[in-house]
Amino acid sequence: MFFNSLDFAIFLPVVFLLYWYVVSKRVVYQNALIVVASYVFYTWWDWRFLSLIVISTFLDYLVAQKLRTEERLFNRKLLLGLSIFTNIGFLGFFKYYNFFIENFSSAFTLLGYQIQANTLEIILPVGISFYTFQTLSYTIDVYRKKITPTDDFIAFSAFVCFFPQLVAGPIERATHLLPQFYSKRHFVYANAVDGLRQILWGLFKKVVIADNCAYFANEIFNHSTTMNGSSLALGALFFSFQIYGDFSGYSDIAIGTSRLFGFDLKQNFSYPYFSRDIAEFCRRWHISLSTWFRYYLYIPLGGSRGGLWMKIRNIFIIFLVSGFWHGANWTFIVWGALNAFYFLPLMFAKKNRDHLDVVAAGKHWPSFKELRGMLFTFSLSAFAWIFFRAEDINHAALYVSELFSFSLLDFPNLSEPRQAFFTILWLALFLSIEWLGRGQKYALEQFAFNWSKPIRICFYYLIVISILWFGGTEQDFIYFQF
Repeated sequence: MFFNSLDFAIFLPVVFLLYWYVVSKRVVYQNALIVVASYVFYTWWDWRFLSLIVISTFLDYLVAQKLRTEERLFNRKLLLGLSIFTNIGFLGFFKYYNFFIENFSSAFTLLGYQIQANTLEIILPVGISFYTFQTLSYTIDVYRKKITPTDDFIAFSAFVCFFPQLVAGPIERATHLLPQFYSKRHFVYANAVDGLRQILWGLFKKVVIADNCAYFANEIFNHSTTMNGSSLALGALFFSFQIYGDFSGYSDIAIGTSRLFGFDLKQNFSYPYFSRDIAEFCRRWHISLSTWFRYYLYIPLGGSRGGLWMKIRNIFIIFLVSGFWHGANWTFIVWGALNAFYFLPLMFAKKNRDHLDVVAAGKHWPSFKELRGMLFTFSLSAFAWIFFRAEDINHAALYVSELFSFSLLDFPNLSEPRQAFFTILWLALFLSIEWLGRGQKYALEQFAFNWSKPIRICFYYLIVISILWFGGTEQDFIYFQF
């Protein structure tokens, strides 16, 4: 069930009305409805993979219960290992089995040996990378004694499968989200209205920005061998905004939907394309994933402690694992490695924590230095996105070689230049609104609040009309494949 589908437009109001008007008297009823609604939401794709969520839920609940009373370190490690091995085992099989088989066979072929390695026709369960990390955060934090194991199985089940963020995040840590299921939620009109406003902005990002950009990104990347350098540059630009509008739009819809039900999810994007260096970009892009890796991988590895080589090792591990998390393809690993190389000079110069504030805070325009930093950072990220989007390493190499040829100076040879021009105008409008709202959790949170109410309402209606009238060809959410 897609957020931008008619199915969800019917599903959400039904669940909302049941939640606040039928089961609102007891928290256990609210949580039970969330579990049922979440299972229905997930099985809309394929009911067969619901069993994976159920197994992970039962396993991690029972492991945590045993960790409550088990004090022997060896046994505690065995219990944690059982949770990690099972959850990562599911993820590894469905997502990476064929990748490892193919590369294992290729490695022996290079050594002169021929191995018959059979791959499998495996369907990747939607959202497995997201809910796996979410439930693992619970068992790891229980093991570390940072959170008390819950006795409420229904609340825990709701935490694992909470439908707004089940299939594409944000990835919530148990320390933040799970306690919200323990107490009865009360309807707050202001929060619901703000949630609807965030959903509206998320839909605009997805339908108007991402889907229109996707049309040209797909055309250019799918026919890159026939494109000149300037067209390929536009392809990188369009994909950069496609993936941002697509994924941050999903996050906005998920967070806004959660607010309708009385929940607070963490911000997942914080205007990353206004970053002044790549370290700031990494802090502002997919915040929930980078936070997860920081707490559960980077810090246990030693973080920024230790010598220079240990710091370099840890940086590369984090970025390479982050790349590999996105998919079973060497292009994602190269994407992660590129970002690691981008990050290292800042770490060497001890400037990776320079920009923790909002860019041009309290000002209408950035300084020349800030503008230069933003343009340079965006260029680096857009170049890295080429590898993220490419079909394979060879495709990426051909794309980059033509991109930096003399044809970069030619006029773009797109099939529909007029539509591309209007898409760029939409991007300019979108960036303007994002810039004005860059100090908020999402662009429309306070935007236009100094206008009179009738004008503000007209502005919201214009967004609705633009979604209905100017939305691009419907595209799947990119991160569903991860």
